[in-house]
Amino acid sequence: MASFRLPPTSLDSFYSNKSNFSTNPLHFPGNSTLFSISSCIHFITSLSRFSAVKVSRIETELSENDPFLSTSEGLVSENEQKDLDFEHERKIKYKGAKKGTKREVGFKFSCKRKGSRLEREGFFVYDGELDVNYSVVGSNMSLEQCNDVLKRLEKGTSDDKTLRFFEWMRSNGKLEKNVSAFNVVFRVLGRREDWDTAERMIREMRESFGSELDCRVFNTLIYSCSKRGSVELSGKWFRMMLELGVQPNVATFGMVMGLYQKGWNVEEAEFSFSQMRSFGIICQSAYSAMITIYTRLSLYDKAEEVIGLMRDDKVVLNLENWLVLLNAYSQQGKLEKAEQLLVSMQEAKFSPTIVAYNILITGYGKASNMVAAQRLFSGIQNAGLEPDDTTYRSMIEGWGRVGNYKEAEWYYKELKRLGFKPNSPNLYTLINLQAEHGDEEGACRTLDDMLKIGCQYSSILGTLLKAYEKVGRIDKIPFLLKGSFYQHVTVNQNSCSILVIAYVKNLLVDEAIKLLGDKKWNDPVFEDNLYHLLICSCKELGHLDSAVKIYSLMPKSDDRPNLHISCTMIDIYTTMGQFNEGEKLYMKLKSSGIGLDVIAFSIVVRMYVKAGSLKDACSVLETMEKEKDMVPDIYLFRDMLRIYQKCGMMDKLNDLYFKILKSGVVWDQELYNCLINCCARALPVGELSRLFNEMLQRGFDPNTITFNVMLDVYAKAKLFNKARELFMMARKRGLVDVISYNTIIAAYGRKRDFKNMASTIHTMQFDGFSVSLEAYNCVLDANGKEGQMESFRSVLQRMKNSSCTADHYTYNIMMNIYGELGWIDEVAGVLTELRECGLGPDLCSYNTLIKAYGIAGMVEDAVGLVKEMRQNGVEPDKITYTNLITTLQKNDKYLEAVKWSLWMKQRGL
Repeated sequence: MASFRLPPTSLDSFYSNKSNFSTNPLHFPGNSTLFSISSCIHFITSLSRFSAVKVSRIETELSENDPFLSTSEGLVSENEQKDLDFEHERKIKYKGAKKGTKREVGFKFSCKRKGSRLEREGFFVYDGELDVNYSVVGSNMSLEQCNDVLKRLEKGTSDDKTLRFFEWMRSNGKLEKNVSAFNVVFRVLGRREDWDTAERMIREMRESFGSELDCRVFNTLIYSCSKRGSVELSGKWFRMMLELGVQPNVATFGMVMGLYQKGWNVEEAEFSFSQMRSFGIICQSAYSAMITIYTRLSLYDKAEEVIGLMRDDKVVLNLENWLVLLNAYSQQGKLEKAEQLLVSMQEAKFSPTIVAYNILITGYGKASNMVAAQRLFSGIQNAGLEPDDTTYRSMIEGWGRVGNYKEAEWYYKELKRLGFKPNSPNLYTLINLQAEHGDEEGACRTLDDMLKIGCQYSSILGTLLKAYEKVGRIDKIPFLLKGSFYQHVTVNQNSCSILVIAYVKNLLVDEAIKLLGDKKWNDPVFEDNLYHLLICSCKELGHLDSAVKIYSLMPKSDDRPNLHISCTMIDIYTTMGQFNEGEKLYMKLKSSGIGLDVIAFSIVVRMYVKAGSLKDACSVLETMEKEKDMVPDIYLFRDMLRIYQKCGMMDKLNDLYFKILKSGVVWDQELYNCLINCCARALPVGELSRLFNEMLQRGFDPNTITFNVMLDVYAKAKLFNKARELFMMARKRGLVDVISYNTIIAAYGRKRDFKNMASTIHTMQFDGFSVSLEAYNCVLDANGKEGQMESFRSVLQRMKNSSCTADHYTYNIMMNIYGELGWIDEVAGVLTELRECGLGPDLCSYNTLIKAYGIAGMVEDAVGLVKEMRQNGVEPDKITYTNLITTLQKNDKYLEAVKWSLWMKQRGL
């Protein structure tokens, strides 16, 4: 951060100019300024350099002898301590000193004050440290003598001795109306940071001094705080002044505003600034601080308001004000106005400074207007000035911003030729340009310069990677990292990890593996974590083959495999479809005795599910359940629900549901949907209904599948009103699909509610859905079972007209209806059609035929169907044998029925 100091001026000049404002201050008169032309010229040579990057941060720093600490009314200043001078100050050298040797007393000293010297003899003793000779001093000492002694102690001895003499003055009545003595002690308390005592003394002074208490004691404390950079404490003393009705002066506002500027404390600065204006005090540095704070925080409108207040308050601008205004306009990008201000500054008899030119050049650089910046650079020498290091740095940054490597490099070389050192932003700018323009040799030189100015290897590496990644040339990094730089990377694990991650991210896996092979550091835990990070990076980027390559080449312990790396690789092998490799890693983990966590079990379970091995997945879940205190997370719970549903393990689903209830896991929308969908056949309809209502009450949205499942549950439970209400809710939310319509139509079919069936089909078509084969089958089945054969035939005809191709379910419905009616010829015709269409009978078809043949008394044909089933690879089930036995019994074939019944028992059916 750039800063500059004002040349010392007496406080009298502040008061003398307080009412001597310019009638048009922003026309910048030259005859009523705090600084003479000659002092300004001298000031130019002592300005601190402005940073080319942070030129806006202009500060005013208080010096030890700042005039803000004194007033023309007798405020004690540290400068007054120089008036005390020993005439004969000497150290006593004791040679062969014996016990009981007394200190030599009666040192003579003289105090020079206002041109005269007052002789005082015998007040001090010296035995390694200055102290008061309390055997000499007495209550007859004058106030001036006591103050001189106190000041001398404060300047040349310990704080304890100063405070001791102050208490002596109190006991001898020397503190009444004695502001100078209190000021000395406040300096001591400030050094000791004894703020509680300082506050008590101020309260004491308020009682004894009354309205005569002024800002001097507060300024002393604020100054002590400002030297420590304590913004909060300074604000405390400032507010205490206001609380006690003490009016601050220019010094007060100069110090507090300077502190607020350093801390960018805008709220406190605004409060102090408003107080200054309410008291009618003009503090030039306060205006500068307020503008600088607003500019730094990009509050440009507020900065403009303060500039307007400077006009209204008729502030006479000093050089600091000019530069702050110039910086404010430059930071806003109002560069034409800034140049006009530079002209006005010269008209006000302020010679142009290199700082002013640097501010403008930086502003034009940020605005990418390097033509104007170059013009100003060329005009510096015409103004009788010489470019400094900040000038060249600003030009480098500006040309870098517009991507002109040639010009940036020229100014960089000039900067070095003139003996100036580049700063970090210059070097980072060059690295970016060299990466973009493919100048690797130049980049090597820049890296050397970075090391010369003290940049850290890790910082340089980060900048280098960022620059080359930005232009997609990370493959050039190995060429740049040579010598000590590469040596650093091999011994520093942080730099090594940063580099290998960058290599892997950019598919330079071989370079990453080579670097890991060259590394000198040894930290097995860190190394495992690094390899895991590299493998995860490859996985996230979709470079699965690179992940496998890194894993195959990494050092591994067969006896103690890394759990996290193994699980990540199992997941990768699963994604790649290499289930055997994933299973090998799982078996290795299992045999090593390493306990798997929830994530590990989840990964292994998903591997088996994706491989289609639900049996193995269930085996892993059984292993997990044996682990003590193993509570699955919400993701594993959902996987378990889906697995048990696919396996038809209703008991497991029921147990798992209650386990989830007790687990304390936070339920989300997906868990509700998953539970309802998977447990529809495992839980009572009442519990499912409760779950569904709870889901709605908690603000979660069921998905279409959940609506369809609940429709089916209500329909099968013959809760037709609930099914209808649910269907209307789903339709209102836009979550119905063909399955929703099929399910509600099937529900109406079970109820034989032909009116609502027809209405729903009409609505289905109105909503843009074609009448599905499933809907036709439901209507067909309902009509057939109700004996409405005319409607039955009508539905069949509509199916043919709509080009709906009949499926097994359609043919089975027809055979079942015809069979129930004893229409065996029609059954035979349907069977012939079923075989001709290429479908052939399925298990349900055979069961239906056996039942139909039984009704028709065709026992031998029914028995023959069982034989045909086996020949066609269709395994008879319990319904097959039950229908066959019923057929035999109806046709008085009891012995045969018994034989088949015994056969069923042998088969466990």
